[in-house]
Amino acid sequence: MKTQLNRLARLTLAIGILHISSFLPIKAQHEKAHNPIIYADVPDLSIIRVGNNYYMSSTTMHMSPGLPIMKSTDLVNWKLIGYAYDTLGNMDELNLRNGKNTYGRGSWASSLRYHNGTYYVSTFSQTTGKTYIYSTKDIEKGAWKGVSFKPMMHDHSLFFDDDGKAYLVYGSGKIRLVELNSELTGIAPGSEQVIIENASLPTSPSGSREGLPAEGSQLFKIKGKYYLFNITWPAGGQRSVVIHRADKITGPWEGKTALQDKGVAQGGLIDMPDGRWFAYLFRDNGAVGRIPYLVPVKWENGWPVLGDDGKVPMALNLTANQSLSPGIVASDEFNRGLQDASFPLVWQWNHQPDNGLWSLKGRKGFLRLTTGVVNRDFLQARNTLTQRTFGPTSSACTSIDVSRMKDGDFAGLCLLQKNFGLLGVKINGTKRTLVMVNATGDNPEEVAQIALNKSTIYLKADCNFTDRKDIARFYYSLDGKSWNSIGTPLQMKYTLPHFMGYRFGLFNYATKEPGGYADFDYFRISDEVMVK
Repeated sequence: MKTQLNRLARLTLAIGILHISSFLPIKAQHEKAHNPIIYADVPDLSIIRVGNNYYMSSTTMHMSPGLPIMKSTDLVNWKLIGYAYDTLGNMDELNLRNGKNTYGRGSWASSLRYHNGTYYVSTFSQTTGKTYIYSTKDIEKGAWKGVSFKPMMHDHSLFFDDDGKAYLVYGSGKIRLVELNSELTGIAPGSEQVIIENASLPTSPSGSREGLPAEGSQLFKIKGKYYLFNITWPAGGQRSVVIHRADKITGPWEGKTALQDKGVAQGGLIDMPDGRWFAYLFRDNGAVGRIPYLVPVKWENGWPVLGDDGKVPMALNLTANQSLSPGIVASDEFNRGLQDASFPLVWQWNHQPDNGLWSLKGRKGFLRLTTGVVNRDFLQARNTLTQRTFGPTSSACTSIDVSRMKDGDFAGLCLLQKNFGLLGVKINGTKRTLVMVNATGDNPEEVAQIALNKSTIYLKADCNFTDRKDIARFYYSLDGKSWNSIGTPLQMKYTLPHFMGYRFGLFNYATKEPGGYADFDYFRISDEVMVK
């Protein structure tokens, strides 16, 4: 791939085309960074700077481990460095048991902070009904210690004031403030108050409460003033950034609409060591998910002014974007030493896994997924291992040994969302069949079946998110070299029940009896697809 990129770079420089939109940007001396800074699902971002390093938390909802933490030294190129928790709790919804799940819930928007030598990240969960605060002295290597309490506080912002008091600002439309106790384990009694009655007013001057009320609170204190960022979506309008400011945390607050362009909204402020300011925000971008943007900020009359003449620029005067691999997505040959049974941070399980049913030691150089229960529904199947898809195009392939699967087992490669796509091997008695399942509609359909006489099969899934085409195609190979199209194109769709961009995944589940297993030789990703 490196050779291909070098050729493409030479061609681009020769014909003078400024390339600013590919997943692997062409390297040129004059090239700047471009939006989106991450063309993958990284929503609800919260960013801090400590010295010359930037840290970001984000949302992955029902995935496990959860609450990802990333690091950057230039605000553009990021890599995963950890997760705040391995498991959120022990309940059927989180464990995909007894027909229950927590798609689209799990943990939502987080708030990342640094205070008196300690890093804090907080979140909340509709699934458990709790608010969570995690802390560590070492954000890059240390373990996170967590506390939780009720109630859950929607889209809250954790805030430490100059006097050492800690607060949560939260709500939807009506914004509330609570003070936390000194141990940060609960709410100080009698501290709750409404600080903004209708935070949507700047985008709905009539006072209409239709549309998406102001939410996604992020609170900052800059030069003695408080600044509160929210997202709102007025009826008939577009997603917008609303900013309120005050001299006291309790108000009074004055607000204004700060950005209405391309639907880029929800986030906050970050400064650089050289004195420049940016707003970090995200954009709903179809099936690939909610993707992060940076918007330059100027200060005028004590207000942050977002964008270039109110517009979100595509080019940024920052370090050029590099590949998302291996910092956010990565290929994996599953070649671990027998003492290393861990996964790179790019991997997350669909819901909390059963750790007794996967192995990197059962067969050297392979991931083994063993079935543990009988389950006829792919979305209820446990231990599906996932990574983000990415744009504008992305591809994943794998090789599977299916020789030890049992009657009724189904294993393969998936694109995970409510309207999912599957390509894998089904066992019926002693017969093996390669099957493509297309869930574009409400009812998943087996749109292709091919008799399989081999024990090893190669599978590929290609995604095209260019201009929101959101089309995926599946392929198979008997030798890993010559690929054949199978089934029908999957029309990918971002759905609120899952609330997440599509994920590549490796799966294996039983429909008749547990105990069979499939061995996955590798997982390889690329930004090149067979059909654009």
